[in-house]
Amino acid sequence: MKRYLNNPKFYMYSVIGILGIRGILNAIIPLMDKTEARYAEIARIMAETGNWITPQIDYGVPFWAKPPLSTWLSALFFKLFTVNEFFARFPSLLLTGVLVLMIGKHAKKRGLPFFLPGLIILTIPEFLVHAGVVSTDVSLTFAIALVMLSFWETMQENAKVYWQYLVFLGFGLGLIAKGPIVFILTIPPILGWILIFKQHKIVFNRIALLKGFIITLVIGVPWYIFAEKATSGFIDYFVIGEHFKRFFDSNWVGDKYGFPKSQPIGMIWVFLVLFTFPWILILIKNLWKERVYIIKNKWIAFLCLWLLWTPLFFTVSKSLIHPYIMPVIMPIALLITYFWAKTKLELLCLKFGVLIPVLALLLSTYASFQGKLSYYNTDKLFFNEKLTQRNQVFHLNKKSYSSQFYSNGAIKSIELQSVKELLSSKKSFLILISKKDYLKIPHDVKQQLVLITSNHKKGMYRYKIQP
Repeated sequence: MKRYLNNPKFYMYSVIGILGIRGILNAIIPLMDKTEARYAEIARIMAETGNWITPQIDYGVPFWAKPPLSTWLSALFFKLFTVNEFFARFPSLLLTGVLVLMIGKHAKKRGLPFFLPGLIILTIPEFLVHAGVVSTDVSLTFAIALVMLSFWETMQENAKVYWQYLVFLGFGLGLIAKGPIVFILTIPPILGWILIFKQHKIVFNRIALLKGFIITLVIGVPWYIFAEKATSGFIDYFVIGEHFKRFFDSNWVGDKYGFPKSQPIGMIWVFLVLFTFPWILILIKNLWKERVYIIKNKWIAFLCLWLLWTPLFFTVSKSLIHPYIMPVIMPIALLITYFWAKTKLELLCLKFGVLIPVLALLLSTYASFQGKLSYYNTDKLFFNEKLTQRNQVFHLNKKSYSSQFYSNGAIKSIELQSVKELLSSKKSFLILISKKDYLKIPHDVKQQLVLITSNHKKGMYRYKIQP
């Protein structure tokens, strides 16, 4: 394999192959509860109802936790094609491909294969997973990369004028991808770089701040106005609650949709090492060797500030999850690319990284053909078109998001007392019950229910019509 490392086609075919494998996995792996199925269901409802202003977590129930960019994209593909897992996840895969193309030029400038940095990000576990997940993280990562890389291009000699406007396009997209966090994660490292290298005069000469500000406002602000007008209280909840209260209080009681994510202080650094392994270790080694020269190299200093700021910012927060490291995967790949000629373990890392998607494909294919999908955290097993068309379908207590998605919104939550009333009415129905809840059901009710199918968490039951 060593001889392939100098062949540009190896990197191109590897990138295409991994993206292809990721696409296949996107089609065969069911949507997972809670987060992924939730975002897919929000997009399904948007496509069905035609309400593109207010994302809804259920019919008539607004979802205020995130802006709609990723939801718009999934809903758009649902409208253009059909509603399924692949098109729910397709925006993440598409943006992944765009990011691969965005960073390729920085390898080519160094005489390296164009697809080298793209292959690196696709062999980083965190990034590979999110190339096939319905979430807001890839959209935010794209917006941040657009801001940072466009700013860098703007600061170069004879830069094309459009780069400065792409900076503000990135800000606007970030606002509707995940909110004001786009400013928090980009402006401090940019300002730090400007101060270190005394670039303030160049910034004011090359960046039309007023025009850029208008671009950001036009792209990012109108939806917030329409959303607040449609559902009063949204801005207070999203800006104050999601951005400040959540950051400082991991047990924030005002959270309408999530669950406590309390982590030890500094856990973001553990996430960074674990989910970017093994590349992060090689990067640390190379940065340590070149530590004296980092501050003298504008490009390396820029990437290091981009890389370090996000984990530094989240160090004091207990309310976080591992996808928060997504925005720093781009600078990791670009730094690895810079040190590529000095990296002695590149062959081992590429082998390890390429092996991950191949194994994932084999295991998922095996699970699909062996009927092991029941072990996934999803309710897909219980639903098909005939089932939901011919029967009323209920979920005892709170319904799952995957049950909403795979029943096309037909499933309803129901309490035990209402189940008893249904039984007394002698009407046929289906009910999905968790094994934990089933243990609490009275014996006389259990006798009237017949198990149709089950997985490791739940069972689907049919009412046994009495003679």
